[in-house]
Amino acid sequence: MLADDQALRPLADRMRPHKVDEFMGQDHLLAENKPLRRALEGGLLHSMVFWGPPGSGKTTLAHLLAQRADAQFLRVSAVLSGVKDIRAAVQSAKQARCDQHRPTVLFVDEVHRFNKAQQDAFLPHVEDGTVTFVGATTENPSFELISALLSRVRVYVLKALDRAAIRKVIDMALTDPSRGLGEQQITIDEPLRDQIALAADGDARRALNFLEIAADLADNTDNGLLITPDIVRDVITGGMRRFDKGGDVFYDQISALHKSVRGSAPDAALYWYTRMLDGGCDPTYIARRVVRMASEDIGNADPRALRLCLDAWDAYERLGSPEGDLAIAQAIVYLACAAKSNAVYTAFNAAGDDVQTFGSLEVPMHLRNAPTKLVKQLGHGQRYRYAHHEPEGYAAGENYFPERMPRRIYYRPVDRGLEQKISEKLARLRELDKKTKR
Repeated sequence: MLADDQALRPLADRMRPHKVDEFMGQDHLLAENKPLRRALEGGLLHSMVFWGPPGSGKTTLAHLLAQRADAQFLRVSAVLSGVKDIRAAVQSAKQARCDQHRPTVLFVDEVHRFNKAQQDAFLPHVEDGTVTFVGATTENPSFELISALLSRVRVYVLKALDRAAIRKVIDMALTDPSRGLGEQQITIDEPLRDQIALAADGDARRALNFLEIAADLADNTDNGLLITPDIVRDVITGGMRRFDKGGDVFYDQISALHKSVRGSAPDAALYWYTRMLDGGCDPTYIARRVVRMASEDIGNADPRALRLCLDAWDAYERLGSPEGDLAIAQAIVYLACAAKSNAVYTAFNAAGDDVQTFGSLEVPMHLRNAPTKLVKQLGHGQRYRYAHHEPEGYAAGENYFPERMPRRIYYRPVDRGLEQKISEKLARLRELDKKTKR
């Protein structure tokens, strides 16, 4: 039977594992002889950062570490706390070490939200062992933590729980009489448990929240409480997939979309596109990225791609969702199926490198504008060869680069799509250049 204080706590908090063997998932970190498991089982304290998606067990692992090491557990939230709270935690740690000879695990949730000054405040106390720093973040620590703090911690990467692990969490909660819902005699069919596990999308805390709400809404029957399909549907409706706008998952998914297009995989590209829409991504962001893909990965191999992407963007702006979503999907499929060339992208970057290397070289006199009598007298535009007056409409041998810069070939068309023809034309023009002495 649940005590009164237990009953007031959310199911997800009550079901937090008390030992490593109860922990679901993260086998890559917690299998036998893995460093983190050895640290947990032996109570071996070292500063660390847990990086992973919501509900993957970051807070639980910090609790387990403190428990096994018989350490004081202090929690600071970077969302709500400042330097004053850090100082108070450090003072408590010093007192515990002095009075009780106990170490302190200082758990910093959402550590990526602390600014540089706040992160700096931890350094001396981590350095001298006053606290064992354990941070939790959903963002890449390489970008969010200062290098001085990052160098003092070990980063453990946690993964979203798979559906089988989530199912085990749900089953444990339904059968555990002391912490879970075992005393309530709840009946819920296997397929409905699977639906909750699927809707949780790798987040154990989310799964338990769904289950707790469903239990509260369950129908009373002669055999106890019954969770029906309608209840489960109502509880999980509207649940979004993992998609942290502006975070790592966001950029990982747009990267997967882009790479699928580049790899000529239209089905995978459509999957990632719909994943992002399902997660709440603004379709106009995707439309902008799709236009970029048209130039970066298709280029002049199929110039129609850029126009189609701009038309898709325009269609979305006119129609909105869901009608306009299909226009962007059409553009994505076209890009994935189109001939590929990054020749323009590569040429553009190479030209930019030369601009940085050679600096502000003067424009050659024969290429300068000559709108007035004065600049004409100074030689602007003299000896310029008007291409339309030349044989084949090409001024063979002419140099259009600055005089103190070597001639470059940035654009190298590929042998696919329209760029095959472009390559043949440029090759002929270069042959004409070789035959012409300047």
